[in-house]
Amino acid sequence: MALHVIIDGYNLIRQSGELSELDRQAPEFGRSELIGRLAEYQRIKRHKITLVFDGSQRYFFPNAERSEKGIGIRFSRHGQTADDLIMKMVRREGERAVVVSSDREIAGYAASKGASVVGAGDFEMKLMMARAGGSDSPADEAPNLPRTGNTKKKGPARRPPKSARRNRKKVGKL
Repeated sequence: MALHVIIDGYNLIRQSGELSELDRQAPEFGRSELIGRLAEYQRIKRHKITLVFDGSQRYFFPNAERSEKGIGIRFSRHGQTADDLIMKMVRREGERAVVVSSDREIAGYAASKGASVVGAGDFEMKLMMARAGGSDSPADEAPNLPRTGNTKKKGPARRPPKSARRNRKKVGKL
């Protein structure tokens, strides 16, 4: 299943130390730096990525939809918020969507529609790991450590529900 990563743009920018500093200088600096980082990430991971921004200052954004460096960019229209636009996209994409936002309302809605949710800080770490060429999976951190302890199971199994395992698998692909 192909993933569609839907990113709450200003949420991610303002959660990041570097990007928020650029955003304070001028919002277009933060946006362009984020687009550049996402383009690098997309070359590595090959996921469809859509970046969603509030378009309240409509005169700056004549096109509500555009693509830059292979990243889909959408600005909300007059009378609509980026949150509304993200929710609409999640309704359409369903389980294929991975939403990147630290906004609780968006995260709750996305999870209720079967989409996976990643916090802005966690996704920023995944961006940095992909740029560095590393992996953040625990199996890659220490592959040759000897196993210790008893392999005999004690107590009931603690297997998470199927939906949680499916979400963990999708997020692991990021």
